[in-house]
Amino acid sequence: MRTHVTIIGAGLGGLTLARVLHLHGIPATVYEAEPSPAARAQGGLLDIHDYNGQLALEDADLMDEFHGLVLPGRQAIRILDRDGTVLLDKPDDGTGGRPEVQRGELRRILLDSLPAGTVRWGHKVSATRALGAGRHEVTFADGTGVVTSLLVGADGAWSRVRPLLSTATPGYTGKSVVETYLFDAGTRHPAAAKAVGGGSMIVPAPDRDIFAHREKDDTLHAYLGLSEPQDFFADIDFTDTAAATARIAAEFDGWAPELTALITEADTAPVLRPLYALPAGHRWDRVPGVTLVGDAAHLAAPNGEGANLAMLDGAELGKALAAHPDDIEAALTEYERALFPRSAGTTGFEGAEEHGTESGDNPVDALIKMFNTATERSR
Repeated sequence: MRTHVTIIGAGLGGLTLARVLHLHGIPATVYEAEPSPAARAQGGLLDIHDYNGQLALEDADLMDEFHGLVLPGRQAIRILDRDGTVLLDKPDDGTGGRPEVQRGELRRILLDSLPAGTVRWGHKVSATRALGAGRHEVTFADGTGVVTSLLVGADGAWSRVRPLLSTATPGYTGKSVVETYLFDAGTRHPAAAKAVGGGSMIVPAPDRDIFAHREKDDTLHAYLGLSEPQDFFADIDFTDTAAATARIAAEFDGWAPELTALITEADTAPVLRPLYALPAGHRWDRVPGVTLVGDAAHLAAPNGEGANLAMLDGAELGKALAAHPDDIEAALTEYERALFPRSAGTTGFEGAEEHGTESGDNPVDALIKMFNTATERSR
């Protein structure tokens, strides 16, 4: 295949696509808005699943590098009640299929696997337009641009490529999370560290929940979830760390102090992250010369699948293009035919609908049932 592939976005999906294309001798350039790989923190832990994310890494020939990133013991899971009672405590026995790695380190091995110059940093897209016959023009904020016969939007929730294919836009899910970090937890925050344990901790409750995990270097990374309209959060001044912390902590009044410590003892200012999603089952009619991967195609509320699906999308698209070197449209049709049902089936936690964790009636019992069922299936 001689057509040069233009990829917008150097996230996990776009980089996996570029890597698989490189292995098949297909030229590609990735344009990324961020000025450098170190421009911002790349998030926390990711559990990479043996049924999607790891398959993509196999296609990218990066499994050895991936295994070198895995943090031992992080597949442990604890479920606590609001009073701190431990309701479920499953250790990491090494047999699980979802090893945990740091997102930034996973991105690094993908970047390191690409030829120098593949990623063009500091290229923020300002506009895209169709030129006809499958060709598209991408204009960047600095006034430069590129014309391509094969454009892939791997540019996330607010994709500038998506409008070429779809009028859909992300909508607020009705829930936001407040993100915090606690450093040197075992020494400086022992009660919170004990509650979280060696892996992940979930405290589910109607309209409120806490999710936390233990990252590298004894860091606790927490998300305090609140199901509230956006106006609720607009009344909180997150530029005033003390006031915002007190306001969010008040929403968890009566919860065990070792749990509320994840906000009251945070070593970073609380960061508000509203959760958005595309309409369930989002799809589009085939448009020559352009397609989407990852959140640009199927943004959903956090469900453990987003990064995994993005990488699988990238790998599957790369393989389809390699399998049809003289027929771009056949490759894109094959890719999208598999993409739509795959992404439509992952709008919530695996098994969530079956076990009722999203109903709000009894989220604790439902979540325990879900994890116990998952354990039995894996044996």
